[in-house]
Amino acid sequence: MTIIGYLTLLAGFYMAWSIGANDVANAMGTSVGSKALTIKKAVFLAAILEFLGSVFSGNHVSLTIQQGIIHPEIFQANPMIFILGMLGALLATSLLLHLASYLGMPISTTHAIVGAVLGFGWIIGGKEAVQWNQMVIISSSWVLSPIISGCISYFFFLTLQRKIFYATNPVESARKLSPFLVFISLSLLTSNLFSLPTALAIATISSFASIRLFTRIPVVVFSSQTPSRASSYNYVEKIFVYLQIITACLVAFAHGANDVANAIGPVAAIFQTLTTPGFLAKTSVPLWLLILGGSGIVLGLATLGWRVIETVGKGITELTPTRGFCAEFSASATILLSTKLGLPISTTHALVGAVFGIGLAKGLRALNLKTLRDIVFSWLATIPISATLSILVFYLLQAIFL
Repeated sequence: MTIIGYLTLLAGFYMAWSIGANDVANAMGTSVGSKALTIKKAVFLAAILEFLGSVFSGNHVSLTIQQGIIHPEIFQANPMIFILGMLGALLATSLLLHLASYLGMPISTTHAIVGAVLGFGWIIGGKEAVQWNQMVIISSSWVLSPIISGCISYFFFLTLQRKIFYATNPVESARKLSPFLVFISLSLLTSNLFSLPTALAIATISSFASIRLFTRIPVVVFSSQTPSRASSYNYVEKIFVYLQIITACLVAFAHGANDVANAIGPVAAIFQTLTTPGFLAKTSVPLWLLILGGSGIVLGLATLGWRVIETVGKGITELTPTRGFCAEFSASATILLSTKLGLPISTTHALVGAVFGIGLAKGLRALNLKTLRDIVFSWLATIPISATLSILVFYLLQAIFL
């Protein structure tokens, strides 16, 4: 393997590490914020599910990052320019994410890598090098994803309020509704790991098993012979601690499936250019690259991910297990649908949009608008910053290798 090959692997792993440090907060931030999970338990669960999502479902979006932003054939006369450009995009994005993670700011890794590849392709290859139609689709999904997840979480939360918290007997209502919520959550998760009949069987068995689990949770704080309203709400929240753990795993899987592409898409493009006679023939991403990306994400989460977890989990609005469940389910449904379509959406957008929807359902006063303003500003600044940094790194690499 050449020096470029080793450097590419190192840059891809660093990028995956940076994604784990910054973006995995989307999966576990709300669970930590609602106190359904401690940070240690959140890191452990996220590590497993992120890796599974990366390996089993990471191929779809990887092909979009690899070939769907710029036209690789524009650089066919000089493939090394394309290689250094993709390598520069990886390094620039990794550095930006590392800095954001240290500051505890949840920026979009998808914005960063797409901006970096776009910046290189446009400046070095000209505007004809950019696949503008595809960019319109991708950028539209960035706008739609927080709106969709926010709307789902808003109406989902209002429905739970009406069906459970405003019910005559919140405890009994929660017991009846919870197995159904287990079923739809696990169906969404397992359908990405197994065949549909197997996924439905697992979800069905788990939902029946959950009936016994939820009836065994003790109702604390009694007033005479019946639970007080406050103790009923405590019981409901105890149920949703378990439900939120399921949806946290769902978001972690969805994130690994969608965002591992941000690390390994450019790596796959470089290795194909180095090893394939036909310039970037469309092929599946190798399994070993998906494993590399998944491993890097897990390591980044374990070493620096806690900083951004605290921002997402505690800085936007106060979360309880019921609210966290609604936010995580809404975000994961949006992310997994986009992954199936091969769209590299922003997981950060989807989750923050969902959390915003929960806060909006409680009223504007429940939202920390300053934190939201800072997050949105970081989103807007990410693309131009990553594009500029990518071009600078490309010129540095060009001076070294050419």
